[in-house]
Amino acid sequence: MISLLPVGGGNEIGANCFYLNFNGNGVILDCGIHPQKNGFDSLPKFELLENKSTDYVLISHAHQDHIAALPFLIKKFPHIKIFSTPQTRALAELTLHNAVSILKKEISDDQFEFYMHDDVDLLIKMINYSEYEKGFLLQSFHQQTEANVTATFFDAGHILGSAGILLDNNGYKIFYTGDINLSNQAIQTSAILPKVKVNTLILETTYGATDSSQLLSWDKEAERFAKEANKVLTSGGSILIPVFALGKLQELLATIWLLMQKGKLSQVDIFTGGIGTKINRVYDYNRYVVNRIDKEFELSAIPQNDYNELTSTDDFFKHPLIVLASSGMMIKGTSSYEFAKRFLQQINSAIFTVGYMDENTPGFKIANANKGEKLFLDESDKSIEVKCEIKNFRFSAHAKREELLAIVKKLKPDNVILIHGDEHAINWVGKEILSSFKKTKVYSPVCGKEIVLSNQEILNK
Repeated sequence: MISLLPVGGGNEIGANCFYLNFNGNGVILDCGIHPQKNGFDSLPKFELLENKSTDYVLISHAHQDHIAALPFLIKKFPHIKIFSTPQTRALAELTLHNAVSILKKEISDDQFEFYMHDDVDLLIKMINYSEYEKGFLLQSFHQQTEANVTATFFDAGHILGSAGILLDNNGYKIFYTGDINLSNQAIQTSAILPKVKVNTLILETTYGATDSSQLLSWDKEAERFAKEANKVLTSGGSILIPVFALGKLQELLATIWLLMQKGKLSQVDIFTGGIGTKINRVYDYNRYVVNRIDKEFELSAIPQNDYNELTSTDDFFKHPLIVLASSGMMIKGTSSYEFAKRFLQQINSAIFTVGYMDENTPGFKIANANKGEKLFLDESDKSIEVKCEIKNFRFSAHAKREELLAIVKKLKPDNVILIHGDEHAINWVGKEILSSFKKTKVYSPVCGKEIVLSNQEILNK
């Protein structure tokens, strides 16, 4: 029997973790933390796995909502074998060490057992890696050949090292998209899909509820960005851009620099800092071994200033400049949150958002604020009057909803399991699949509720 059990995530974005049982061979896809929850609530429900066969965990990419709970999983099930791409393994070393510091700041629960830097060092050594499009065997620990699975990573086009995962058990094929992008960014090229029919497709739906007319191509959005940025910079103002340190920082840094080189954007100082600078070096180191728009392009060659070396945030307003700071949703305590409180009070300056904002974050409040409005970014903070310009851009690293349907059309699955989206996103994609692909079954998974995919132990190839 082949079945799927959501252990985390599913009908929301966060704590992605899905358990697949292939005739007794237990394979876990991703193991993330929910970014908007704390303590035990932020973790997948590992108690659902206590009486299950847990043999392997495959990580699609190194974003926190897909990997940050991995150390907790390994503490609970130390025998599990881990696989990722080489790039995800390299990035995980940075992001998991960074998560140690963040978790300690955010969680005060004495019952919550943290992992330490030594745990991360040991964990990284445990991660096996495989390159794109090279199958590897997940052999049943119970020596049952009908339970063996062949796994293959495919470039998902989302961030460096991101992978869609094809699993083949005796001819039954499952493809897990992870976070997938079918359009080029500034650095990353679009995803590569398997050239086979699959039986079950596990499909992300991040932008399922978003009208694609609001999502311009990367190059078109870059031109719109340059036009608005020049207005601010030529008037003497500075721009704060909140970004995720992994993925969005690298893509926006490259976009801004290329616009400057083409004479489309005013040449001003660029400020970056924190873990993002280390991640830039991983991007540069791997540029020749992964799909890239330009393999000769190096992020480290772009002149950058470190905002951590400034003595005061007032320095941001002495002359026009651009600041790229994490976190992308301006979570309290992060650099972008602290900088935003100063930028909001500057008449000539601006805050440019560049991606998805969760409704429960300070970033969402700022992105939807109007000039003259008084914002309470946090209950413990005083209100701040919005004096700066606020402009919102969509530099998407996820597939548009029509592209999600194109994946279904190409892979011709019998079953589609919709994940990684809010209710509206899942409903839109599900409705379209049911109307366009009459023979396809659609599932919206619920954490803890098993979905039986096949009762046959062996399919005819």
